[in-house]
Amino acid sequence: MRPVDAAIVRLMALAAKGVQPPRMAREVEVIVAEWLRAPEADPSEAKGWLDELREQIAVGVGDAEEQLSDIDTSEPAAVKQAQATLAALVATRDAAERARSAVRA
Repeated sequence: MRPVDAAIVRLMALAAKGVQPPRMAREVEVIVAEWLRAPEADPSEAKGWLDELREQIAVGVGDAEEQLSDIDTSEPAAVKQAQATLAALVATRDAAERARSAVRA
């Protein structure tokens, strides 16, 4: 499995469990650190993976925002779940952006 695909699977599994946004952000940091610690780590390759990861997460944020706007507000549990998912995805996207700026190519 490609590193970006593995990262997405890993992050989505955590989001499905309802993991809090700060933990999601830390997971991005862990993933990037693993990429950079790999025996044949190439910072420019890691930056490319981060770009792709960030783009995929940004699409997920857009989808989550759309889903939130479509939820019937008379169902507070559904609204709360959608808000939590959106917050986790936003934290993940922001962490990917911060990590990208920290990786030197």
